[in-house]
Amino acid sequence: MDVKWVEAAGGYTLGLDGQRLVCRNAKGALLKSVPAKVKKGQVAAQLLEVRDWLEEHRASCREQVERWLLRSLPVPRAVVEAVWEDSAWRGVLRYLVVAAYRDGQRDPERIGLLLDVDPARGCGIVTLEGETEWIEADQLALPHPILLPDLDDYRELCGELGYEQGFDQLYRETFAREANAEGTRRDDFAGGAFEEQRFAIGRARSRGFRVSGGYAICPVYEEGRNVLAQFWIGVGDPYEETSTGELTWADEEDESLPIQDLGPVAFSEGMRMASVIHAGRKVEAEEGE
Repeated sequence: MDVKWVEAAGGYTLGLDGQRLVCRNAKGALLKSVPAKVKKGQVAAQLLEVRDWLEEHRASCREQVERWLLRSLPVPRAVVEAVWEDSAWRGVLRYLVVAAYRDGQRDPERIGLLLDVDPARGCGIVTLEGETEWIEADQLALPHPILLPDLDDYRELCGELGYEQGFDQLYRETFAREANAEGTRRDDFAGGAFEEQRFAIGRARSRGFRVSGGYAICPVYEEGRNVLAQFWIGVGDPYEETSTGELTWADEEDESLPIQDLGPVAFSEGMRMASVIHAGRKVEAEEGE
């Protein structure tokens, strides 16, 4: 157990083992639990504050990486180099699939799982062939999994090498648009009942989606335009029952977009948002239990 120990009252020492507060006695023996008088002390309070701050920091790192993923724009390599020394950032970025970005597009010859960052050499990656290479390009692409034709191969490579991503890129749920898709709405996830509207709102917000005007909203920047995926979760008294409704997409002027005109990321992320929220529905009621 790699723990940094801090002296507390009564000869005890405290530390954080992940999210858990741990304690040793004056003889250095690890205790099964933290004594009440120590847990109520100032040192314990400070460590718990540090724990909460670190978790918030990790969450903000994941949120930023998700914005990079959904905006379909390159990330300066210098930014990745600047944050790499931060263990929270490194934990989110390591093992993501990244590619060199040159001349306005992703370089198919320089793509792989991110292993290391060296300002002098660039970004070290392992390719699908198991070769280690360095990306020296000034910009990096962080491809959405729906855009990776070799997605299953990357999943297999991670499994073989024992790599575990700190951000759900490779195992992110994806939805491919049908070639003959028509209309401007999808009802795949309509009719999901929630005992109280606030449950649907809370589920949406806890998963990182905005809520406005009765809709959960997921913004995506793709193919040079901003697209808003909008999933109906209801309006009115937050303590009243509600049901999910249609999923639609709109541009910046709130003009409805035909599904056939959507890019693969915008369609996939809209469907994913609806799926995630719908999964929290009142299943028992739907099944007549």
